[in-house]
Amino acid sequence: MTRFMTLDFADGDRAALLGQVAAMARQPYGYVVTPNVDHVIKLMDGRVPEDVYRGAALMVCDSRILAHLAKLRGKRLSVYPGSDLTADLLASDHDLTFGVFGPDRAAFGDLVARYPKRRFTFIEAPMLTPGTPEWDATVKTAAAAEWDVLLACVSFPKQERFAHALRAAGRPSGVTLCVGASVDFLTGRQHRAPAIFQTLSLEWLHRLLSQPKRMFRRYVIEGPAIFGWFVKTEVLSR
Repeated sequence: MTRFMTLDFADGDRAALLGQVAAMARQPYGYVVTPNVDHVIKLMDGRVPEDVYRGAALMVCDSRILAHLAKLRGKRLSVYPGSDLTADLLASDHDLTFGVFGPDRAAFGDLVARYPKRRFTFIEAPMLTPGTPEWDATVKTAAAAEWDVLLACVSFPKQERFAHALRAAGRPSGVTLCVGASVDFLTGRQHRAPAIFQTLSLEWLHRLLSQPKRMFRRYVIEGPAIFGWFVKTEVLSR
């Protein structure tokens, strides 16, 4: 583990992290979060319940920006975007059943068609508000469904709260991956940044240019706060 900005990030190359996640599918229930800049900011300023995020069994860095900041403190973060983790796990030879929560029926059908040898379980994901009877009923349904790996693909931090709630609902085993738009990328509903943007740590810029109205606040107004939190947690706290 590498502790950075108060979070304990998983170490290891992609193969090792993939194996660790696959092993969790056969163990007592846990969930994986994939911290990026937006997640860390909202955790630090209290918009995300701390017990929900820190209750994860594994934190896998999803941000090259965070990795660059960590390097300034002489620390190394293993970057493994959630969308890559999802794609690699689906393409692996691990014998697993995948639950899919978030995508609609059409996207689910496209995912099944892309991975015809995989076993999938569709879990309906209506517009939910945490704490409502509808939310509680959906958590109960998901907790009882057949899956080893649950792909939780709804908005942050709702997916993390859902993953956390499954433990309280008594899910005995398996692992939930909080991986946002991963299924959208796999089914072509959204497109990842070109490789050059990823290599230059500019995937955020591609998303901003592709979806300016949706991403402007996140990347331009709120995003720069990460530098202040970096100074507070990694420089002034030493």
